[in-house]
Amino acid sequence: MPLDAFLRERLVCPQDHGELLYIEATGGSDEVLYNPRLRQVYRIDEGIPVLLIPEARSVDDAEHDTLIARAGG
Repeated sequence: MPLDAFLRERLVCPQDHGELLYIEATGGSDEVLYNPRLRQVYRIDEGIPVLLIPEARSVDDAEHDTLIARAGG
């Protein structure tokens, strides 16, 4: 279930309060919110963003590149 556009526009990273990229679900990948500045991924469970700092996941260079490509930029 895609995250509501109204909500996406208002969500910010709980760590640096900056913009999050919405990464849509594809093939075998789940939809997530991504902070490219900190390289942190926040999962979305059944349409609900989990924006808890301890729940964030760090990504390596290869996954960062993949996420940026999936975000369209």
